[in-house]
Amino acid sequence: MNFPLYIAKRYVRSKSTQNAVNIINFITFLVIVIGSAALFIVLSGFAGLKTFSLSFTNSFDPELKAQPAFGKFFSITPDQENRLAKINGLAHYAKEIEEKVYLEHKGKNHIAYIKGIDSNYTKVVNTDSILYLGDWTINDQQVVSGIGIANILSVTINQFRSPMQIYAFKPGKGSLSQQGVSSLYNRLPVIIGGVYAVEADLDNKYVFADLSLTQALLEKTENDISGINFKLKNDADEQAVRSEIEAVLGDSVILKNRQELNSTLYKMLNTENMATYLIFTLVLIIALFNVVGAIIMMILDKQQNSKTLYSLGTTIKELRNIYFVQGILVTGFGGLIGVLLGSLLVWSQIFFGWLRITPSLAYPVEFQLINVLIVLATILVLGVIASKIASSRINKKLIAA
Repeated sequence: MNFPLYIAKRYVRSKSTQNAVNIINFITFLVIVIGSAALFIVLSGFAGLKTFSLSFTNSFDPELKAQPAFGKFFSITPDQENRLAKINGLAHYAKEIEEKVYLEHKGKNHIAYIKGIDSNYTKVVNTDSILYLGDWTINDQQVVSGIGIANILSVTINQFRSPMQIYAFKPGKGSLSQQGVSSLYNRLPVIIGGVYAVEADLDNKYVFADLSLTQALLEKTENDISGINFKLKNDADEQAVRSEIEAVLGDSVILKNRQELNSTLYKMLNTENMATYLIFTLVLIIALFNVVGAIIMMILDKQQNSKTLYSLGTTIKELRNIYFVQGILVTGFGGLIGVLLGSLLVWSQIFFGWLRITPSLAYPVEFQLINVLIVLATILVLGVIASKIASSRINKKLIAA
């Protein structure tokens, strides 16, 4: 057996004759356990928050989306649509057109976006998961709006006697004096048949309407759109499908997946996660100074043993390795126990939801193996540094004293 490891294991298990040393060792071990558990719980909490935050975009955004490379709109020909339908790995695609509009109902008004969609939209985006009230029926008279818009305008579903008015500016040039105010916009009365709910910003933003109706409102042709939403087959290669779509649509569009569509949100979540990790790592660094102190106390407590081992032929390097390995064992076992305790707390939150944000919503946490590896790696790296610093105190002068 490796000699330094054998002696280090005995030192870890044995108690000192001085009670103060035993207390210091216990506190050091407890600090490592608590610190590693806290780091794991925080990382699991941020993983849960990230998944929870992205669940809103995942329910609203398609897997892939084609947007115009320049301007607001681009055109798609029937030939291009036929070629899209033949792409291997592409399950469905849905066209849309989007523009800012002015909404009015009984003297109340709101600026939002009208999103004209075709009949395939529900095959690409899971609208059932975001529908809050009514049904997702869109036709020449009926639309679906966000719950925020419905609340702002005080409009309810199926309000046939007082429809909501949608105003869209006409394309073109000219002054008010030349054209007159009424000739600057197109008006469309619609009935809200359904209400969706995702999150505050999106709930205040969109009114979903029929694609052809929206194109007519905006005075666009049937080929003019502002985006195409794509749903891939389960076994599809995203990169291969992207290449084929780009070959069909050309340079007039830019393809983006969900992460690229919400790049700002992803960057913000990743930055917050990294900042939290660094802060708690700093706390662990401060805590692991206890390891340095505990090992130095152990060196002084076992000074006579070290002299005996040195007299028996043990080298200074081997003596240093004894205390170095001891520090690794203490931090390693402390980190492992801390991760196990943290895992129990995380799983209890997942199953029982004892910590709640609201009475109906448990604080989201997520158990990820990568977080286990991150915590253990952090503890071991810091433990190696602390043990190396403390074990370097062993020298001939100390042994001869």
